Amino acid sequence: MSASLTGELDERSQHLLRDLAPQVLGIVARRYRDFAAAEDAVQEALIAAALQWPQMGVPENPRGWLIRVASRRMLDAIRSDIARREREQEVALEALRQDVTDVDPDDTLTLFFLCCHPSLTPASAIALTLRAVGGLTTAQIARAFLVPEATMAQRISRAKAAIKAAGSRFHMPEGREQSERLAAVLHILYLVFNEGYVASAGESAQRIELSQEAIRLTRSLHALMPENSEVEGLLALMLLTHARREARTGTGGKLIPLDRQDRRLWKQVEINEGAALLQTAISRGAVGAYQLQAAIAALHDEASRAEETDWPQILALYELMKRISDNPMVALNHAIAAAMVHGPTKGLELLRALDADERIARHHRLDAARAHLFEMAGDYKAAITHYRLAATRTTSLPEQQYLQTQAARLCERL
Repeated sequence: MSASLTGELDERSQHLLRDLAPQVLGIVARRYRDFAAAEDAVQEALIAAALQWPQMGVPENPRGWLIRVASRRMLDAIRSDIARREREQEVALEALRQDVTDVDPDDTLTLFFLCCHPSLTPASAIALTLRAVGGLTTAQIARAFLVPEATMAQRISRAKAAIKAAGSRFHMPEGREQSERLAAVLHILYLVFNEGYVASAGESAQRIELSQEAIRLTRSLHALMPENSEVEGLLALMLLTHARREARTGTGGKLIPLDRQDRRLWKQVEINEGAALLQTAISRGAVGAYQLQAAIAALHDEASRAEETDWPQILALYELMKRISDNPMVALNHAIAAAMVHGPTKGLELLRALDADERIARHHRLDAARAHLFEMAGDYKAAITHYRLAATRTTSLPEQQYLQTQAARLCERL
């Protein structure tokens, strides 16, 4: 649906279409065995709904209405493709014999796994997931990732072509393949959330609508896999982190670090929900990276003041994470936690080991962390150098302004 069309629907109808889109796409893709064509047909059905429902009202069975319209689009395409007439006539007859309102509850989950096909790059998988499962338009996804709409359209088109070229069928993977695909699904949702929570580029420090979309999709996945501890852990992490959104920026969108935030602005309802999910996930026995990150987020949220943060416990959790994850960002955060417990000298010592890691050696967060620890140690000249260096390496304008402000503040102390 285009943004202009959705504007004609009331908010409730817009949410209804967003919720129904992956269900309808799952059913149509499963029945007609062509994901790309089914995605186009469902988009046409959503546009038709946006045009007709404001005049005729929402149908008694909106899902069935969308399935029928999308199915007609598919049947029209089938009839027009002479070269594949026999195969597609068989599929069409099979679809016509089925009750169009019949819903396979696994269809949405299958869509998640299909969108995270191993042949796709993370960027393509993110785009396809937001389009097919999230129901976002190409224009909305392009705006979220600060690329032209044509570029995003090509990315999505290539993703669908890659899935088709790989000969992937619309089916639920099993065993090891399902486990590997689930890890990819969760990672994609994690990346979408992080891009919303800490925008990597542009004029805004965060893109709340993108974080909210990641939470919505993860809730959907949790509803389909309610006993999966990793899904619970990821949803808990998102809620516990997203609860701080209103305190993260001040006047003019200026970035406010965690230790200076007004914690009265944190959303206690979301913190409570996240904590409950985390407790349930941990009780299942298997503790992975998302549960550990959620536990760290919970410790920050539990502290009524920054000075009351349980840094020794946070350090212990990061030490556990280092054992199960070869992620340089984990090592960086471990060094910061170590500095909070054992002093800045220890933290700076741990950061030096990251200078040889090409994945993070020139990342602005390494310079920003080093600047913060030098400031803690009282070495203002070194801190200023690294604050300024970090500012040149980030593409986020709020982060640039924050880092430059920190350097200017310390210059006044010299």
